[in-house]
Amino acid sequence: MANETAVSADEIKELRERTGAGLLDCKKALVENSGNMEKSITYLREKGLAKAAKRGDRETKEGRIVSYVHGHGKIGVLLELNCETDFVAKNEEFEGLGKELCLQIAASSPLYLKPEDVPQEELDKETKVLRSQLLEQGKKEDQIEKIIPGKLKTFISEVCLVEQQYIKDNKKLVKEIIQEAIAKFGENITVGKFTRYQIGG
Repeated sequence: MANETAVSADEIKELRERTGAGLLDCKKALVENSGNMEKSITYLREKGLAKAAKRGDRETKEGRIVSYVHGHGKIGVLLELNCETDFVAKNEEFEGLGKELCLQIAASSPLYLKPEDVPQEELDKETKVLRSQLLEQGKKEDQIEKIIPGKLKTFISEVCLVEQQYIKDNKKLVKEIIQEAIAKFGENITVGKFTRYQIGG
């Protein structure tokens, strides 16, 4: 472990700018990780996500409507982003999160917010299609039963906003981006609903 004197003010400042964490938390993270910036970011993210999980059941009665128009007016998105207090709702970074989510929706066309929003009849329909495709490929029934759950998981990750890969960093899911914001703002943040419009779509 590095001595505290081995951690410079510039390093603490950089870590704070990159994570939004407090000064003392940044200093502790750098000390704990021997001054390694990337490990310190991971350390803070893991601690933050743990805190975010605890906030997940708090009510979100404040928020704002965020809009985005893309492609010379060909695609538009309206998003309801909720939080706990009016103070956070008016924060520019909160609006920035809303814009990022709108970009995601514009680019990836999710149909639902989360997996539990997908109607059972749609899952049944997708299962039927997958089964037919696998039979055509010559798969046996026992193979099909093993393959379908994974295929359905992929389907859900494509049609549900929070399960999609984040377009700006495919190593993260959208729900992780929201969790990081929860950790940063210290409030629960939820997506109420969204609508995507497309000319001719």
